[in-house]
Amino acid sequence: MIQVLANSWALLLGILFLMVGNGMQSTLLGIRGGLEGFSTFEMSVVMSGYFVGFLGGSKLAPEMIRRVGHVRVFAALGSLVSAVLILYPAFADPVAWTVGRILFGFSFSGVYVTAESWLNNAATNENRGKSLSLYLIVQMTGIVAAQGLMLAGDPSGFILFIIPSVLVSVSFTPILLSVMPTPSFETTKPMRMRTLFRRSPLGCVGIFLLGAIFAAQFGMASVYGTEAGLSVGQIAVFVATFYIAAVLLQYPIGWISDRMDRRRLITIVAFIGMCGALLGFIAGQNYIILLISAFVIGGMSNPLYALLIAHANDFLEPEEMASAAGTMVFTNGLAAIAGPLITGWIMGEMGAHGFFVYLAVLLLAITVYAGYRMTQRPAASVEETVSYAPISASATPVAMEAAQEVFLDASTEETGNTPEQ
Repeated sequence: MIQVLANSWALLLGILFLMVGNGMQSTLLGIRGGLEGFSTFEMSVVMSGYFVGFLGGSKLAPEMIRRVGHVRVFAALGSLVSAVLILYPAFADPVAWTVGRILFGFSFSGVYVTAESWLNNAATNENRGKSLSLYLIVQMTGIVAAQGLMLAGDPSGFILFIIPSVLVSVSFTPILLSVMPTPSFETTKPMRMRTLFRRSPLGCVGIFLLGAIFAAQFGMASVYGTEAGLSVGQIAVFVATFYIAAVLLQYPIGWISDRMDRRRLITIVAFIGMCGALLGFIAGQNYIILLISAFVIGGMSNPLYALLIAHANDFLEPEEMASAAGTMVFTNGLAAIAGPLITGWIMGEMGAHGFFVYLAVLLLAITVYAGYRMTQRPAASVEETVSYAPISASATPVAMEAAQEVFLDASTEETGNTPEQ
């Protein structure tokens, strides 16, 4: 881990600042939208815009990098992110904010693709898993730190928009001035979604449903807090709790997953997450209970992403894993676009606590479907399964392909061969 940090500290520092900026804008818009009088549905459209842009960026960014190079793409898209952050308070209108969120998501997707390809290039087969772990920790730390900065100013003013804009601008300095070589850039053609579903129905369906769950967590948690009448400080802690739990429980769940039928673990984890969501719905008026609910939901749903990828890989040929990575990212992104819209509609019909109903229903769907899949074919032998690798739901195809290499390398080292179907 120390070697990875020494080789990639500039990149990881830049990513940390980027994630602080991204985490601040998501929470801040949810709070500021309420102060501006935007309806819950209007805010759901605004929040959905990020995922529209992100999905588009994950498709177009690779071609942009091939044409003009990593450095230019990174600098151009980063500058656009910084500009959008400043413009939000100047144009307090749902349509303008939606356009801004689309641009923001598109730019961040391109920035992630660039940064992740740099990180992957700097890693070796021996430390790639540690690089991904450190990358995940830095991402989550940035989002959690962003919630603390929410107390640095008044959400009705400009200062909280200026802070993330400055941080995003500063984030490029250590990266662009470092001596890291610019990597060659290649991505694998994605697998057809129908093929992925045939190989692993649970992996495909589960990742789709998780896209809708993550979008609600990242985009609508602050909107929920505003609608529920929480203070800025309470909203910041509530949002941070999702991500603190994600870091703390990612590795214990990953360790367990390498030692039992993953479908059974997916069923258990999704069920516990559903119980956490029901707890928030039933007793969320108590703030301590609300935080416990957020901890359970975040701690269960985030590791589910890597669990489902590992499960899907158990039924893929080694040469199919890289092509499946892009399809899984696209599948997750499609649902992420709809996630905030459906959440906003449910909250409009049921009130703020409809947020938890939405999460509970989707986690129940994963629970039921995973249980059903256990009856359809035998489990892969533990000795033949690929190893778990931590990966964030915001990962682009570049990080996903890197994770697939970790899955395959670790499994080959442990078993001496590749998984049999």
